[in-house]
Amino acid sequence: MHPLTNSDTSARTQPGPDYDVLVIGAGFAGLHMLHELRANGYAVHVFETGSGVGGTWYWNRYPGARCDVESINYSYSFSPELEQEWDWSERFATQPEILRYAEYVADRFDLRRDISFNTPVESAVFDDEAGIWTLTTGAGGRSTARFLVTAVGCLSASRIPDFPGLDSFTGAVYHTGRWPHGPVDFSGKRVGVVGTGSSGIQAIPPLAEEAERLTVFQRTPNFTVPARNRPLGEEERREVKRNYRQLREQARNTPSGQLIEVAGKSAVAAPPEEVTAELERRWRAGGNFFVAAYADVLTDERSNRLVAEFVREKIRETVSDPVTAGKLSPTNHPIAAKRICVDTGYYETFNRPDVDLVDVRENPITEITPRGIRTTAGEHALDAIVFATGYDAMTGPLTRIDIRGSGGVPLAERWAAEGPRTYLGLAVAGFPNLFTITGPGSPSVLANVIMSIEQHVEWITGHLGHLRANGLTRSVARADAQDAWVEHVNKAADATLYPEANSWYLGANIPGKPRVFMPYVGGLDVYRKKCDEVAAGGYTGFALSGDDAS
Repeated sequence: MHPLTNSDTSARTQPGPDYDVLVIGAGFAGLHMLHELRANGYAVHVFETGSGVGGTWYWNRYPGARCDVESINYSYSFSPELEQEWDWSERFATQPEILRYAEYVADRFDLRRDISFNTPVESAVFDDEAGIWTLTTGAGGRSTARFLVTAVGCLSASRIPDFPGLDSFTGAVYHTGRWPHGPVDFSGKRVGVVGTGSSGIQAIPPLAEEAERLTVFQRTPNFTVPARNRPLGEEERREVKRNYRQLREQARNTPSGQLIEVAGKSAVAAPPEEVTAELERRWRAGGNFFVAAYADVLTDERSNRLVAEFVREKIRETVSDPVTAGKLSPTNHPIAAKRICVDTGYYETFNRPDVDLVDVRENPITEITPRGIRTTAGEHALDAIVFATGYDAMTGPLTRIDIRGSGGVPLAERWAAEGPRTYLGLAVAGFPNLFTITGPGSPSVLANVIMSIEQHVEWITGHLGHLRANGLTRSVARADAQDAWVEHVNKAADATLYPEANSWYLGANIPGKPRVFMPYVGGLDVYRKKCDEVAAGGYTGFALSGDDAS
C-alpha cells in the first residue's frame, strides 16, 4: 500500500483504498474537515445521514431553536473572506439562520460534490493487515480509506426514554432533536412537553403561544438565564468585521473560546452589594456570560451558592405562584454544573393560565396511554407529545455506529466496559488511523464548539501532513498516553463542581451508561497548548509507522 498522495484516486496506478480519508458527518465539523483535506490535496469523501448539511442545525428544527453562543462567535474563522461576506441578523441566531449559514458555506466552497447524503454509516472496520478502514452504509455500499475521521457531533444521538405504552399513544409524537421539516400546527391542541433541559426551555414558550393547553412534565428544574436577544445593528456588524481577525485570535487564547469579562476572582471575597450589582448587570445584559461573573463559581461551593440563589430569587420574582416558582427552582445541583440554559420568556410562560407544570419527581410518569400521559397522580389527556429528553451525548453518536479497531474490537464494547477513554479526545488506543473531532476528553461542549472544531480540524490536517511528509501510513494512540490523558481529564473535573450534578456530561441521563465526566474542563486555551506540544514533539503519545506496521 502507498502513503497518502496528493493525486485524485482516478490517477492512481496501483491498488489501494478508494480514498485517502473518509469523514462521517456533514455538520460544521465535517464541512470544515472536507474543506481542509481537499485544500491539502487529499482524496476525501463524506457520508451524511440527512438530506442536507448542517448537522445539529439540520435536525433540531423545533419551535424556538436558537444557539446559546452569540452568532458572531458561532461561525467559522478559517476564511477571512467568508467572515466579510456573511451578515448575522441577531445576537443569538435562530436555527433557520444557522442552517442557511451552513448551506452557504457548503455552496461557497463547493463541498456538496464530495458528500453522499441520505447515507447513514452502519459500520467502520479496520483491517490490520492492509491498514485500511472499510465503511458500510445503510444501503449496503462499501468504501475504503487509509484514514477515518468522525465528525458526528456531540449531541446528535437523540433518545426517548422507554416509557411503557409509548406505541399506544394515538396522537402525534415528536422529539426536539428529530423535528419534522415541514410546518407543525399545534393550534387548538393539548400538548405535553416532557423535559426541561436546553431544548425544552427553548420550545416551551412558543409552544405555549400556539397550543390550546400546554402541560410541562419536569423531572429536574434547570437554571436558565435570559438571552436578551436583539437584532444586530449595521454599525455593530461593521465594527466586528473590521476587527474579526484580532477578536478571533484573542478568543482562541481563552478557556471558553469566547471573549468573556470576568468581574473578579471570587464572589465570596467581594462585598455582597458589589456581587449583587454585578449579577444584576449581567442578568439585564443577558446571555451565558452570566455565570462567568466570578472565576470561582465552578470551583467554590460558597460562590456558587451566591450566584445560584440570585437566580432562584429571580424565579420567585418572575413566577407569580409560589408553589410553581418553587418547583422551577433548582436545588439539587450547583449552577452551571449542568449546561446553563439561555431563554426567552421561559419563567414568564408559567404565569399563563393555559400552562401546567407537573413535577414527575414527585409524581413519576408510569406509562404513556392511548389518550396521553399517566403519572402516579393520574392521567393527563393530550393530543400531542413533544419529547425534549435530550441525547446519548458525546459517546452515543460514535457507539451507534459499529466501529471496530485492531483485532475486531468494537468501540461500543470497549467504552461500555470502562467508559469513554481517548487520547486528547482525538484518538483511541487500539483504533489506528481513526480521529474523532470533539470526542470525549476534549473541551467540545464546554467551549465555543465551532472554535473547538476548527482547532481539531487543523490539528488532524497537520497530523496527516506529518505522516505524508515522512512516508508514514499508520498512527495510533499509545495506551500509556491515553491512560495519562484520561487521568488528567478526571483530575481536572474533580477539582470543580461539575461532577456534583447528574448531567449528560457524565452520561447520567442514560440508564446503564458508565458515569464518567466526558468533556475536558481545563479550558480550550490550555488544551490547545497541549495539542500543539504533542505536534511539535513529532506527535508524542502516538505510535507512527509505515505499511509494514503490525
